[in-house]
Amino acid sequence: MALYKNNTELFQVRRGITGFVYKFLDQIKNCFRSCGRGGKFSLFTNRGLLFCVFVLAVLCLISLAAFGLGMHFHASGGKKYTKNLLTNKWYLQAIATLSRSFILVDEHTTVSILWAVGKLEPNMLPWREMRKDIIAHDVPDRPTKKPRRQRFFPCEVAFKDSVDLLSEPKDFLNFTHFSLGYMETEKKASHIDAHEPRFGGHQTLEEREQSFFAVNQTVHCGFVRGAEGFPSTGFDLKEEDRKYMSACRVVVSSCIFGSSDFLRRPTSRLMSEYSKKNVCFVMFVDEETLLTLSKEGNAPDDGGFVGLWKLVVVKNLPYTDMRKTGKVPKFLSHRLFPSSRYSIWLDSKLRLATDPMLIIDHFLWQTGSEYAISNHYTRHCVWDEVLQNKRLNKYNHTAIDEQFSFYQSDGLTKFDPSDPNTPLPSYVPEGSFIVRAHTPMSNLFSCLWFNEVDRFTSRDQLSFAFTFLKLKRMNPDKPFHLNMFKDCERRSLVKLFHHREPYVPPPPKIS
Repeated sequence: MALYKNNTELFQVRRGITGFVYKFLDQIKNCFRSCGRGGKFSLFTNRGLLFCVFVLAVLCLISLAAFGLGMHFHASGGKKYTKNLLTNKWYLQAIATLSRSFILVDEHTTVSILWAVGKLEPNMLPWREMRKDIIAHDVPDRPTKKPRRQRFFPCEVAFKDSVDLLSEPKDFLNFTHFSLGYMETEKKASHIDAHEPRFGGHQTLEEREQSFFAVNQTVHCGFVRGAEGFPSTGFDLKEEDRKYMSACRVVVSSCIFGSSDFLRRPTSRLMSEYSKKNVCFVMFVDEETLLTLSKEGNAPDDGGFVGLWKLVVVKNLPYTDMRKTGKVPKFLSHRLFPSSRYSIWLDSKLRLATDPMLIIDHFLWQTGSEYAISNHYTRHCVWDEVLQNKRLNKYNHTAIDEQFSFYQSDGLTKFDPSDPNTPLPSYVPEGSFIVRAHTPMSNLFSCLWFNEVDRFTSRDQLSFAFTFLKLKRMNPDKPFHLNMFKDCERRSLVKLFHHREPYVPPPPKIS
């Protein structure tokens, strides 16, 4: 048991109200003794002065609290008074002031004071719970913080030291060979009489099934014009831009439609002189985006360039859905750049921070691949991707269900990571970065994937696995060499930004 000293004698500390009263009276006695010692104010210590002030403050606050609630006490009875006392905002703030402002007061002392004046009974709320109530009254409500999003980091990619050390492997493009033609004009036939021309054409289910065979054939692959007399189906380009694009052999492309993003220029100091001279960097924009970029200080020069980007203006967009319009340059680079051998696609939220020739060497030449895309960083099964799209309302739920049901009826199965025969490390890609060699099989896969987006939803991650697996299933003796690399590698190639927030006009003022 603890001891305390009074004059020269040691006494046991008395707990509860008795101990508090003895301690309280002893401190008051010392206080007045120090004041009367010789009548000199200089002998009155700072600690004694502080305690006297504190005692007066305590008595004053208790008196005010009791006076302010006295009428309520008499009208409501002691128990009801005590209950309301603990929920009275003014009284709680007073107690909070005591407990926070004076270092001489602890929890037990404050409780003892309340007991001494009959304001708190032993069977009432514990002090710590009452203190929570005090804090709840004292601190304004704060918005609930969103849970932290999981962070993902890049990993090292073993690029060669210089593009000067690169050389295309001999006969690299000697993959599966067949002749692939594209539907240019849709003839006026009975099954399309009632339809307006469409950029993707009016592909029947029979034509769709046939298009998955890697044989000499003509397939739907966008840029389908209507019969004579019908207007253009969209994605119209200037003739001088077409001429520039037809001469490109290696392409880095992206697009911004509907002013959905800022212009992210490739990091010029990380690009080799060879790539600056021999690689076409093409950014497709619409007229609205061009105007916005010009206002932001990114007006193209006389040649149409902003830094390394060549801005190509697209008129008459083929879809009202800007996301679906963006799939045209994403999937159909072999149609837009007919002479190109290689292309790299990056979404407008990415800034290229690696030389494109090093990328082609690492992901295609060294792996013997004709198509390279990264896996998704968290999801690997199409079932999970469907649920996520619906949970975030990325697209109309009915349209997603129709597409998903169609794929299940056509053989799509769940991703099984334990299956050693699984053809891909993931069935869900992170489709913001694609590296391609323009081979017949790569071009066919791009057309097929685009046709699924054109027929169903613009959420291309839903149709990737189905398109790849069906192409592989229907051509068992004609391999398609697709390299699905890790997403952390993608993050080391580019710098990721957020999309531009859509402009929301202010509500009209009510006069």
